[in-house]
Amino acid sequence: MPDNTLLLIEDETHLRHLLARVLELEGYTVLQEGTAHRGLELLRQHATDVLVVLSDVKLPDGNGLALLPRYKAAAPLAEVILFTAYATVADGVQAMKAGAFDYLTKGGSDDQLLVVLERASEKARLQQRVQMLEKQVGQYFSFAAMLGSAPAFVAAKTLAERVAPADATVLLEGPTGAGKELFAQAIHQASPRAGKPFVAVNCSAFPKDLLESALFGHRQGAFTGAMSDQKGLLEEAKGGTLFLDEIGEMDLGAQAKLLRVLETRQYMRVGDTKPRTADVRVVAATNRRLRQEAAAGHFREDLYFRLAVVTVAVPALSARREDIDQLARHFTQEFATKLRKRIKGLTPEALRRLRHYPWPGNVRELKNVLERAVLLCDDEIGPECLPAEFEPAPADGSDAAQPDDGRRLASVEKRHIRQILAEVGGNKTEAARQLGIGLTTLYRKIQEYGLG
Repeated sequence: MPDNTLLLIEDETHLRHLLARVLELEGYTVLQEGTAHRGLELLRQHATDVLVVLSDVKLPDGNGLALLPRYKAAAPLAEVILFTAYATVADGVQAMKAGAFDYLTKGGSDDQLLVVLERASEKARLQQRVQMLEKQVGQYFSFAAMLGSAPAFVAAKTLAERVAPADATVLLEGPTGAGKELFAQAIHQASPRAGKPFVAVNCSAFPKDLLESALFGHRQGAFTGAMSDQKGLLEEAKGGTLFLDEIGEMDLGAQAKLLRVLETRQYMRVGDTKPRTADVRVVAATNRRLRQEAAAGHFREDLYFRLAVVTVAVPALSARREDIDQLARHFTQEFATKLRKRIKGLTPEALRRLRHYPWPGNVRELKNVLERAVLLCDDEIGPECLPAEFEPAPADGSDAAQPDDGRRLASVEKRHIRQILAEVGGNKTEAARQLGIGLTTLYRKIQEYGLG
């Protein structure tokens, strides 16, 4: 059905046919009924097509004002215009408060009606487009859209999907670039809060004296530069989900205030004395081992236990190598479409090199590598399209299969350092500890071997 469909409900047959003819000449598709009952039935049948309901107020079997909520319930995205020969200011005010787009008097000019109809139709089209985009976003960030069949990944996905409908706090642990925000988005989309905002904040991106203001908001004059009242992200996420990435970087003062939010659902803006209610679900993420950080006194232990109601371990890409082929093909197609390039796919050798690379940057690094490859290649992605650090992979997966170029010890050391960096998610301090070398030495070797 055309995207300019109207439903006209009018009991006076002559007036209904005359009005329908005028509207059809203006390009509208007009559905007609003479009673409230049959009009509602027709509206339910065409709820996704009707943009505007144009209804008389005085109908043989109902009153348009009283029917307004039923019209909106039958077609939530449609706009309703009421018209009557006995218009009063009180009825007009009541109609607008109840959700009518406009309240018109019969006998007015056709031009006035057409202008109102066009505005109402445009608003309804916009609402339909917004709903369509929200649906697409929900599908893009859904659990169903998450690619991977590796056991560690499936276990994390299953646990996250299971707890998503509840309102419990979730802690996502995993290395940088592994896809923790994707998990947080999927949890939000699978929850009752899906229609509300998803607000993400990286705690490491704010100086500690500004993070509290960003989260909780501030009152005018609370500090130098606070020229007006400012809402915080807790208020921006009202009814939805607040995603706190890199929660381990939050200073102890902000941690104490966040703990109070989680325990009491109360908080105050910086510089304010009036408590406010926080209606959000908190999902936090960290690339640190937060329990160990809490035990060492670097993170509030009480906040850790409050955050870790459910802990989901998001695996590094090196722990789910069987997913690399599927992810590589998916990202290649995505970037080929985005960049309007015809790429057949990846050669077996390119895929083999991707599978043998340690991926210290995880899925994020894989995406970057493939975006670069799609930019550089015109037909098929081969090994020549990959960065220089993607060395030929041994045919049998062993070091012995690689040719001895006179620097065998250096090659083994390079691969070992790269593997440790991948296992600890790029945490150089932890990598140096496991390797038994100083941090300065590790940085020197990273630069020497081009591992940065």
